[in-house]
Amino acid sequence: MAAALLLSACGDGGSGGDGSGGGTDDRGDAACRVAEVGVGVEPSPAPAAGDTGTVSVTLTNRGPSCVLHGFPTVTLNAGDASVRVPREEAATPQRLTLGKQDTASFTVAYVRGGDDGTGEPGDADGTSGTDATGGLTVRSVEFALPDDASTHRFPWSYGTVATKGEGRPDATVGAFQRAGD
Repeated sequence: MAAALLLSACGDGGSGGDGSGGGTDDRGDAACRVAEVGVGVEPSPAPAAGDTGTVSVTLTNRGPSCVLHGFPTVTLNAGDASVRVPREEAATPQRLTLGKQDTASFTVAYVRGGDDGTGEPGDADGTSGTDATGGLTVRSVEFALPDDASTHRFPWSYGTVATKGEGRPDATVGAFQRAGD
């Protein structure tokens, strides 16, 4: 279940590197683009309501040297509702230069909601920190890289995502890091 799921525009996952890259093309300080990265998704799903799970997303640069900095923009799509995932407050963003075939990753951490639509076990009265409408039944996740308007979408099959007040997801997204760090 935690095996890597490679999605469209995916490849062999590449290898981590020192940023020097394997290609000769170089755009200098240009931002990495979704259209030029392979995407791999490796989940570690939360087994039950109230547990924390993670979904690691690995990006392999398929184009010229480029830069990732900060955080991706991640949106959970649940039917007619789309909710942005907040940044992990304790995460330290860094600037990464990716040469061709270099990899970086980011992680989405989430708390699994109750499968009964209440958000978490015992949440019928709304006292556990999730709102009374319960968890989000997420169908897909969409992310964008900094300074790139394009997005990449992948399916979500890791259970509902618990919510906090006003329908905010009980989830966070971490900063980019060199894959393997």
